[in-house]
Amino acid sequence: MTTPLVEMDGDEMTRILWKMIKDQLILPFVDLKVEYYDLGLVKRDETSDKITIEAAEACKKYGVGVKCATITPNAQRMTEYNLHQMWKSPNGTIRSIMDGTVFRAPITIPTIHPVVKNWEKPITIARHAYGDVYKNSELRITGPGVAKLVFDSADGSHQEAVIQEFKGAGVIQGMHNTDKSITSFAHSCFKYAIDTKQDLWFSTKDTISKTYDARFREIFDQVYQEYKAQFEELGITYFYTLIDDAVARVIRSRGGFIWACKNYDGDVMSDMVSTAFGSLAMMTSVLVSPDGNYEYEAAHGTVTRHYYRYLQGEETSTNPMATIFAWSGALRQRGLKDGLDALVGFADALEAACFDTLGEGIVTKDLVNLMEGVTPKAVNSEQFIAAIRERLERRLV
Repeated sequence: MTTPLVEMDGDEMTRILWKMIKDQLILPFVDLKVEYYDLGLVKRDETSDKITIEAAEACKKYGVGVKCATITPNAQRMTEYNLHQMWKSPNGTIRSIMDGTVFRAPITIPTIHPVVKNWEKPITIARHAYGDVYKNSELRITGPGVAKLVFDSADGSHQEAVIQEFKGAGVIQGMHNTDKSITSFAHSCFKYAIDTKQDLWFSTKDTISKTYDARFREIFDQVYQEYKAQFEELGITYFYTLIDDAVARVIRSRGGFIWACKNYDGDVMSDMVSTAFGSLAMMTSVLVSPDGNYEYEAAHGTVTRHYYRYLQGEETSTNPMATIFAWSGALRQRGLKDGLDALVGFADALEAACFDTLGEGIVTKDLVNLMEGVTPKAVNSEQFIAAIRERLERRLV
């Protein structure tokens, strides 16, 4: 390697797997160069979350990052970790700074058939990575009163609208997005569709959200005009539909397309798609910024239940596939950016070794009941990674 990757460590069971993967599948084969950031919850609290901002800026500097799953704290975590405050999602912070789009696609294998029987090809979720509920402001209302939405423009103009006249207690939430970020989202989606030669679907609920969601649709329609000729030349299509109609279309489809969603919609739908194809732990996730920077991560959480069992000395069978593919994706992209064919080849070999292992029926417990046409053998996480290493070594001979 000539340029470092930005390595962002994480929390709980995925942090344990992260070290196993590095020690067994990366360091013995790659002269690894990284700029390391510990995004574990303890370190984020110690630095008042400045370390997350520094990691995001480093991703912009070096162009490629790889991130372990991290905890987004709630009230329970506040107490458990004795936090100074309830820090925001590190993923949200990184996505906001990089201003990219998250593309998530399931890792498919012949021995696991999707729950939706007519799905024949992977469905890629393109998730807008800025704003909405992830950058919201919220208030708990304790009694009667009037809630208003107010905007005071820099030019001195004033706008306001009544949200609700409360008769008693309740809650309110304010969300926002920007034309700039929505435009970047649209460009990323159209470019990715062209690069992968897939149809692009986009869905919101502009019949209900006649200004907020409608703005997304307007911008997508405008940006599409720049790519329309390329879409027609490739024989791929773009269309917009309401999200409830999109869900029905997705379930009836054969797959093999990109489904672009707003931030929260993409969060939920990517979990639905990954689970329907097999497992949350079998999904790739990459953040792509408009200026060509990449951040690879696992799409799932920190596997808290397994972590507590691990701390008690119990054996765990946690699926590391998404985390391995985060590393392979980042290494491949680093190799492509730096012209290092050997690094690209290693990333390909690592993924192939994973498929070799799964193809032989060697799996973690979450996949045992999903396998067809092969007799599965359930192993723990260490044994699974060791089996991948054995097959990786064969491929690298």
